[in-house]
Amino acid sequence: KMQDPNADTEWNDILRRKGILPPKEKPDDEEEEEQQVIQQSVVKTYEEMTLDELHENEDEFSEEDERAMEMYRQKRLAEWKANQMKNVFGEVKEISGQDYIEEVNKAGQGIWVVLHLYKQGIPLCSLINQHLTVLARKFPQTKFLKSISTTCIPNYPDRNLPTIFVYLEGEMKAQFIGPLLFGGMNLKVEELEWMLAEPGAVKTDLEENPRKQIEDKLMSSIRCSLPTQKDGDSDDD
Repeated sequence: KMQDPNADTEWNDILRRKGILPPKEKPDDEEEEEQQVIQQSVVKTYEEMTLDELHENEDEFSEEDERAMEMYRQKRLAEWKANQMKNVFGEVKEISGQDYIEEVNKAGQGIWVVLHLYKQGIPLCSLINQHLTVLARKFPQTKFLKSISTTCIPNYPDRNLPTIFVYLEGEMKAQFIGPLLFGGMNLKVEELEWMLAEPGAVKTDLEENPRKQIEDKLMSSIRCSLPTQKDGDSDDD
């Protein structure tokens, strides 16, 4: 059925604004409509303003605008806060295998996820969990997770622990498997930060790999004390 073009429906208002329906026929409404246009232009200007600009232009608005603006300002502020909160993690969350899809694959757009597979009673795993707690606070935009290895991956071999997987939007970007890769119990929190920064999981302020400095010192002292070996003597592990 045809809608009455003069009916005060939101849809008709939209059609009128787009020029599809003629303006309302009542002569009194012309004035009202003009008023609306003026109001709309004011709304337009302050809706496009940042919080700072709203503050600067306070004097130019009428009392009614002031009220609308205050509501708008509060809305803007609430949106901003929600946005800030949304991507702040700040701690290492314990997950089980069932949580994996939700926590890792559905982490959200642009969210880096660091997952540590560990077991109780392995000292290096405990050390890494301590380091990750520090890094989770330092990099709250990154999602840090830990999971007991066999609850996440059935029959996952203990010799592969600790294991860290790094994901972005459900896709694996890096994996660190086994104690050798972490350098054993000498692992410093800065070294772990550097390892996670390389694939992009955290935005580090470290200038260079802290472990490289240690390795360089170590290598030069080994070189000094070793008799020269023929090439090709190295045994594969």
